[in-house]
Amino acid sequence: MFNRFDPAAKRVLRAAEQACRNHNHYYVGVGHLLLALLEECDSAVEMRLADQGTAGADVLADLRRALGTGEDRLWDGILVTPRVLGVVARAGAAVPAESPIQPADLFDALVAEQAGLAAEILARHRGRARSESRRVAG
Repeated sequence: MFNRFDPAAKRVLRAAEQACRNHNHYYVGVGHLLLALLEECDSAVEMRLADQGTAGADVLADLRRALGTGEDRLWDGILVTPRVLGVVARAGAAVPAESPIQPADLFDALVAEQAGLAAEILARHRGRARSESRRVAG
């Protein structure tokens, strides 16, 4: 499944795994995936956020707070949650079989999921950037 990832999407997956480790979590969840998508600064993802009126920096800060830190413990490996596998499958189904999965495809699939922490935080920030820029201009 991950063999269809383009180099940028592979970097996102590695960054999600690192985010998991940084937060002392034993699993890569959709929140870690969103965190990695935001930290990797992919222009297509940034455009999608802008189209939604969402400030990526605000989402990133909120997401970091929400993820918190897990218990400081050792584990044998990191699990990829079924929801992340679902996001990856949704992204793969949305692009032609001969095309690689890109970070923007992962972001679109994550948004389409509409469940969990990542979707909740994105929904909370949707439209805020537009309303704040209007308030500053007005």
